[in-house]
Amino acid sequence: MKKLIIIVLSIVTYSCEEPIDLRLNTSEPQLVIDASINWVKGSSGNIQEIKLSLTAPYYDLNTPPANNASVIIYNTNNEVYNFIEDGTSGVYRNNNFIPIINAHYTLEIIYNGEVYSATEILKSVSPIEYVEQKNDGGFSGTETELKAYYTDPENVENYYLFEFQNNFTALPSLEVYKDEFTDGNQIFGFYTEEDLTTGDEVIIRNIGISKAYYNYMFILLQQNSEEGGGPFETTPATVRGNCVNETNSNNFPFGFFRLSEVDELIYTVE
Repeated sequence: MKKLIIIVLSIVTYSCEEPIDLRLNTSEPQLVIDASINWVKGSSGNIQEIKLSLTAPYYDLNTPPANNASVIIYNTNNEVYNFIEDGTSGVYRNNNFIPIINAHYTLEIIYNGEVYSATEILKSVSPIEYVEQKNDGGFSGTETELKAYYTDPENVENYYLFEFQNNFTALPSLEVYKDEFTDGNQIFGFYTEEDLTTGDEVIIRNIGISKAYYNYMFILLQQNSEEGGGPFETTPATVRGNCVNETNSNNFPFGFFRLSEVDELIYTVE
């Protein structure tokens, strides 16, 4: 009996230590389009870039760039802007872009013999008026809260993306807002962080976005929320943006073509 117990324990111990290599389904790489045209208030907005990459298997650590694509943007005035790749980075740049509020722009990409396109309007944004700080916020009562106030234009449907980037984390905090119940009123973008201390800098950006982009980001942020995962949460699904493959609809791209006016403020924590 003792021998049997030892054998069973040995099998269990060995099984726990042996790595498990899951065989996941793989598919052909698909194009990922990161085309966010940002016109920061007070700047010319001439220098813009678009990043193209490819989807990769789950265990791959690197995202391969999409090289040798033809990338152009043109507007309703028939002004054409060519984006040239920087080496083999998959980053395509243009230094002569002219942003025009409420103008229609079309993105056209030719990659591997297929044509991808998207059309959007360059949206304006309200300026950040001031920032209010609270040091005893959050559930614990020890988090630093920031409220960036702005005034929403009256009788105009507006959508906003707020971005908060501190000086010690790599990724910004993102929130989307709509003026359905705040039209014409003063309102704020909200940010909380327990590790903020006096002297830390937070870059705050208020970004004007379209309704389509608001809906796109709302779903993405819900799926990536650290507070999600409850029993009644929607099952995560592939979120498709406004870019389409005109040559082969089955080989659809990921990403979104967005054009926005941006108001930027650097706040020093008190």
